Amino acid sequence: MKDTISENITMLVDEAGSYIEAKTELYKLKAVDRITEISTSVISKLLFILIGLIALMALNIGMALLIGEWLGRSYYGFFIVAGFYLLLGLILYMVRDRLIKRPIYTTVIKKILK
Repeated sequence: MKDTISENITMLVDEAGSYIEAKTELYKLKAVDRITEISTSVISKLLFILIGLIALMALNIGMALLIGEWLGRSYYGFFIVAGFYLLLGLILYMVRDRLIKRPIYTTVIKKILK
């Protein structure tokens, strides 16, 4: 009888160890999955942002040259476009918490807790 109880306890301990190992492996795999999903999402968004910035830069140069041509001096157009972006940057700086920080924070938290 004692042998049966000790064998059962040994078997129970072995199974509990296997369960803990399986659970640990599951958590590792879930963490890797989330990290991979977040990193691929960030990389793809950065790629689209880079392409958008290149297109925006070309558009800005074209607008600056066009405005400069209208005003008679090409550098006037560049000053006007630069002033527009300085004004836009100042406005974005003033509302950065509401328009930039909170949405990004919320998106990252949702991705992590998904």
